[in-house]
Amino acid sequence: MSERRRWCVGPNSPAQDRQKTAPPDVRNVVNFLRSKSGMKTRPGIVNGQRADYFKGSAAIKAVLSPEYKKLKNVPAVETEDDAERMLHGLLPYAFFLRVERGPAPPNASKDHPAPRALKVIHMQTFEKDMHYVWLYEGSQLWQRLAGLGLIALLLAAVMFPLWPMFLRRGVYYLSLGVLGLFGLLMVIAVIRLIFWVITIVVIPPGIWIFPNLFADVGVIESFIPLWAWDVPPPKKKIRRTKKKGKKVDEAAEFVEATTSAPASEEPVEAAEPDDYADLN
Repeated sequence: MSERRRWCVGPNSPAQDRQKTAPPDVRNVVNFLRSKSGMKTRPGIVNGQRADYFKGSAAIKAVLSPEYKKLKNVPAVETEDDAERMLHGLLPYAFFLRVERGPAPPNASKDHPAPRALKVIHMQTFEKDMHYVWLYEGSQLWQRLAGLGLIALLLAAVMFPLWPMFLRRGVYYLSLGVLGLFGLLMVIAVIRLIFWVITIVVIPPGIWIFPNLFADVGVIESFIPLWAWDVPPPKKKIRRTKKKGKKVDEAAEFVEATTSAPASEEPVEAAEPDDYADLN
């Protein structure tokens, strides 16, 4: 009995050997799913290596999106069955493989999920409720360009004494301007803090100058409005409760309608085994 191959990410791996045989249309689909679809992934551990994994329903949703329809040289997908069939055809190229998830670590939480142990299973099929691990890192073009740019930047910094005088003078004045803007921002932060401390004692609840100064907004929006009362935003607990109750009512109506409908008497045909079910 031959030793079972270890699927992993990296050069000279069994997965990479199969990925090299993928036709252009398959590679276009995979590059879209990996880098451009915005598909949600989670961290996992497979064969001792960290890797991202996703749920089958997320991939189906991605290939049914309008962004996928704009792509050229990709398989046409119209329905969910078409999407599932097309994604199943990608499995023999080992860009991603079906895995079983281990139990969640005890220190994991919903906001900060810890990597789960993943195990590549023997029978490979694509189903929307199953999980799949990425064995493909995506296009390396931007990483290579970024690496070359970083090397060029370091060489330029080392060779600064050899720069022409006008370039060195320009960098000097530019650095002074950046330091001046940073110092001005710190002064504004200190002044607004002192003003808030004074106003919270004199006229509570206090006043913030430039309340959006450190908010996640644009540069102009950071200075609008000029001032605002230090009042916490209203809670939305009641609104969420109503929405939750509405969803529960809708779910109850759906279950009632489903259970009251007569069952279909048509037989369900068994799925034929796929030639690529066993990848090992």
